[in-house]
Amino acid sequence: MPGKDEHDPAPIRTALSREDGIDLDIIELFFFAYRDFTSDPDQILAADGFGRAHHRVLHFVNRMPGLTVAELLDVLKITKQSLARVLKQLIDTGHIVQLPGPRDRRQRELYPTQRGRALALALARPQSRRIDAALKETGRDKRETVERFLKAMVNPDLRAQIDNLPGRPGNLGSDDG
Repeated sequence: MPGKDEHDPAPIRTALSREDGIDLDIIELFFFAYRDFTSDPDQILAADGFGRAHHRVLHFVNRMPGLTVAELLDVLKITKQSLARVLKQLIDTGHIVQLPGPRDRRQRELYPTQRGRALALALARPQSRRIDAALKETGRDKRETVERFLKAMVNPDLRAQIDNLPGRPGNLGSDDG
């Protein structure tokens, strides 16, 4: 019977391995790195009853003050409904303010408040220290390679979002001087 093996409840006692044609080593390194990269911010966020979605919103609103709700949806690739809940909490707690757009009053621009900026920095500091320590361990000269690798992990049609962030080389909105 075709497909019977797929639903066989018998336990498989062998581990996935390289013979399965998958780079499990890199996948696992991503899992462990992400676990530790997010652990400090997760603890800080939990104190306010927030989660990772709040972190992402705070990060991008602080990186691009005046970002519209539509632009944020495009960056985060989440549903309007998911964003609405998170955004409402951040607005209600005084971390973000929403203002009508100057050209189109229906458009909503998002700005961090002082409280939102402080939280974004508190979340980014331990992550920045972790990145700095990893670059020291692997060699600072590898930074460009790491950046190229991580950017290459992003879908090609979405890489322009990275290039448009403030401070990125070649970006007219650069904040590096």
